[in-house]
Amino acid sequence: MLNRFKDAPSLINHILHVIDETVRHGRIFPWDVLNSSEASAVLLLLGRHPKKHGFEPCIVLNKRSQNVKQPGDLCCPGGSISPRMDSFFSALLTLPVSPLGKWPYWSKWRHQRPQDARRLSFLLATSLRESFEEMRLNPFGVTFLGHLPSQRLVMFRRVIYPMVGWISRQKRFLTNWEVEKVVYIPLEKLLDPGNYGRYRLQMNNSHGKTLDRMPDNLPCFHHENQDETELLWGATYRIVITLLQLVFGFKPPDTISLPVFHGVLDENYINGLE
Repeated sequence: MLNRFKDAPSLINHILHVIDETVRHGRIFPWDVLNSSEASAVLLLLGRHPKKHGFEPCIVLNKRSQNVKQPGDLCCPGGSISPRMDSFFSALLTLPVSPLGKWPYWSKWRHQRPQDARRLSFLLATSLRESFEEMRLNPFGVTFLGHLPSQRLVMFRRVIYPMVGWISRQKRFLTNWEVEKVVYIPLEKLLDPGNYGRYRLQMNNSHGKTLDRMPDNLPCFHHENQDETELLWGATYRIVITLLQLVFGFKPPDTISLPVFHGVLDENYINGLE
């Protein structure tokens, strides 16, 4: 599926076009999204692997540290809206040198759907601000590619609005206390059906007693790379799969026949460390 993309510009242009064709006719953002306490914006990052030669596009994710809720999960950088800070930053994003100013569809949005354009700039500002805080991502080094459909979390009252970006120059990140490490997953591996499985979870209390069992067939992606083994599941899995379906027409295999991976969550997963 990646063979027809020989370099970054060809892949970037394809993603830009596909996302625009997908979202232009549908509902964009709820009218009250910027005032919702449940709204979060995240940045689904793509870019070359910094340690590999040639063109190997990857999804770039954060692994959540043990200091936050959902420790150990892979996630996109992002978080909740900060009205004052993101209002200021969203104004900067309208400048011609900004990621939004360079986005080829920005002028059309501003003229044809000004309210959605304002919401988009605000949500993109949130995702870029949070990405800077979590991993020192240079916001002006991001090529904005568009946004994906929202995702509602199952365990938390939260709706996620994913923005998609490409990073080409930044090779190193400085993570804060919320992030254990940055994980690169090649698109080639994500497009291999043999790397998918089903996640079987149980919830334990602080004494190890089982409180609840999750459904047996939670879809997941199993990533192995040298000494690195990670499992991608939940809302971030759904965001990544949405992108793969749109861009490459990829459909993950039916979970019924896939290998099972076991996991145990405790109360800290929901509540975080106190």
